[in-house]
Amino acid sequence: MSTSQSLQSPSFEAVMRGRRSVRSYDPTFKISKEEMKELLGEAILAPSSSNVQPWRFLVIDSPELKEKLLPIAFNQQQVVEASAVIAVLGDREGYKLLDTIYTRAFEAGYIPEETKNAMVERSVGMYSSFPDEIARKIVHTDGGLVSMQLMLAAKAKGYDTVPMGGYDAAKFKEAFGVSERYIPIMLIAIGKAAKEGHPSVRLTVDEVTSWNEFNQ
Repeated sequence: MSTSQSLQSPSFEAVMRGRRSVRSYDPTFKISKEEMKELLGEAILAPSSSNVQPWRFLVIDSPELKEKLLPIAFNQQQVVEASAVIAVLGDREGYKLLDTIYTRAFEAGYIPEETKNAMVERSVGMYSSFPDEIARKIVHTDGGLVSMQLMLAAKAKGYDTVPMGGYDAAKFKEAFGVSERYIPIMLIAIGKAAKEGHPSVRLTVDEVTSWNEFNQ
């Protein structure tokens, strides 16, 4: 068990209701590489289109590199105060690993070999022919799924997070050597809150939900 976990894990409801966007962090609190890998290992259990798993992560925990990121993220102080900032990226060519993914599923006994071969051929052909607009939409959707799972997993381990869309994506890619193959989805600051995130309200289920026929 990770040192970040209590003896009794919080309920899922407690995690969902307790997660808040935190923008003030204890700069002395550090998450170890081992704990970060454990957290990311839970995040990547998220679903993805055809199980392509196009998410990629850049964990920025070096003080010098967080300072480098600060102006790119419009000087949001959580960038340097948090234990780390995780850049969630989408790989537009993630389908190139489908043979590896489906082969592992076959070796684990989840699918027969003929199914594996058929899935690889069909999926690689389909994803490699998608227009850029569709490829971007897919990786943005999958990137959102893994990001939410990452934040909930972090809260379950006693960490706090905030998703950040306010940054210059072009400057980020240039500063951190991210090629055009990868699409920045969001930045997620993670650490221990120095000040709790403020409570917020939600629209009711009835205000956002229609049944069988959309009537908003």
